[in-house]
Amino acid sequence: MIYIHIPFCKKKCNYCAFNSKIGDEDEKNLYVDALIEEINLRGDDSFTDTIYMGGGTPTTLTLDQLDKIMLAVEENFTVDKRAEITIEANPATVNGNYLRGLQSLGFNRISLGVQTFDDELLKILGRIHDSRAAVMTIELAKRFFNNVSIDLMYGLPNQTLNNLNRDLNFIKALDVRHVSIYGLEIEAGTPFFELYNKNQLNLPEENLCADMYDLITATLPTLGYRRYEISNFAKENFESRHNVGYWTGKSYFGFGAGAHSFDGKLRTSNVCDVATYIKGNVPAIEEVVTRQAAMEEFCFLGLRMVEGISAQIFENKFGVKISDVFGEAINKNCRLGLLKVEDDKISLTERGMALGNEIFADFLL
Repeated sequence: MIYIHIPFCKKKCNYCAFNSKIGDEDEKNLYVDALIEEINLRGDDSFTDTIYMGGGTPTTLTLDQLDKIMLAVEENFTVDKRAEITIEANPATVNGNYLRGLQSLGFNRISLGVQTFDDELLKILGRIHDSRAAVMTIELAKRFFNNVSIDLMYGLPNQTLNNLNRDLNFIKALDVRHVSIYGLEIEAGTPFFELYNKNQLNLPEENLCADMYDLITATLPTLGYRRYEISNFAKENFESRHNVGYWTGKSYFGFGAGAHSFDGKLRTSNVCDVATYIKGNVPAIEEVVTRQAAMEEFCFLGLRMVEGISAQIFENKFGVKISDVFGEAINKNCRLGLLKVEDDKISLTERGMALGNEIFADFLL
């Protein structure tokens, strides 16, 4: 698994706390050079069956820049001929020629940051596209990619159930392969955080947010999307293989400013500051994943998946029964109706899916 971080955006959104910035062409060129240098330095010819280019907005780079990056990956890794190769994009940052170019570079999955189809809400979020551009971009992307995913947000300022229901009607009509849902989180360092602290952000009440979540999770399955993870729904055989790899504990390389890597025992992360990264100063923060941390992660990452975790795989991996380590957490959440145990599998119930973080906290030793 390979993740490549492109930190550039045309405009920083009002809610965004990701490692992203507005960059000029010189900075982008220097960043691509530094990225290729890192890939050349760390590439070990190992096998990968997924590549994910995220950001930021990777499609702020030119096709030539993306070509150089992908060539470096191919020269330093063994890429499966059937690999899932994803690129994130925002509506209004791509046209037909650019999408055709992405396809020719080997990308076979595109994830579009739509967020909502409501023009007023898009303005509040600080997005650079409107609903018309979102629809046009999705329709265009479907010409070049069989695998189109979109992001949908809820709990937005001024958002109503009617707004959200309209968004779901758009999704029904557009018939994409995959939908990721995100509840708005107010994070430090964002314009929304400042507005929130000044009591100038009209957020939906908690009960309304819960109703929005219920509406999405009840509606998407009726449109043919199977829920396979807390926040992700897919048409049959279109689950994100890359993200499933994270949740099932696969090792991965992360390249770029702020990118994380994991080799099964050691977790590293690159420096976040783009200017520092470009200078070649990529001091890795290293964290040895202890046996205890590995057991915790096996549970709270695996439980994000609808199919849950296997007690037998846990025992094979760690040499101890899961009930001996997490029996109290399992029993407590089963009593509360948040977890269920069926034969070898331990998984969240439908109610548990809405309270995932609270349940995962019980699996921290």
